[in-house]
Amino acid sequence: MERTLSIVKPDGVKKGLIGEVIKRFEKNNIRITAMKMLHLTKKEAEGFYAVHKTKPFFDSLTTFISSGPVVVMVLEGEDVIKRNRDLMGATNPKDALPGTIRKDFANSIESNIVHGSDAPETAAFEISYYFNALEVCG
Repeated sequence: MERTLSIVKPDGVKKGLIGEVIKRFEKNNIRITAMKMLHLTKKEAEGFYAVHKTKPFFDSLTTFISSGPVVVMVLEGEDVIKRNRDLMGATNPKDALPGTIRKDFANSIESNIVHGSDAPETAAFEISYYFNALEVCG
């Protein structure tokens, strides 16, 4: 069983898409083993996205993710990292396949509704950033 982190970003929360995102996970046999709503500070966002610190989009990314509440979730299932990324669609919604979360709901590369870990190592860091062992069920 693999685990990954999913985030419904501030634009997804504002658009009322939390339930829609969860429904898509459940329809695809992806189990949610932890979930909470947070409003990140800019500093917390910078810690989470530290891997991107030298990139030109770092400031706008951390400003955006800390602009409103987010819902963070731990997902579990067979090959869940790839399956979640397939459900999300390409980072740029213009490049995303029809029926993906980003194609259906996102406005831009930055305001793209959801985040998902891209590899097992990333998932381990990201999950531990938001959840302690007692908060993850299963």
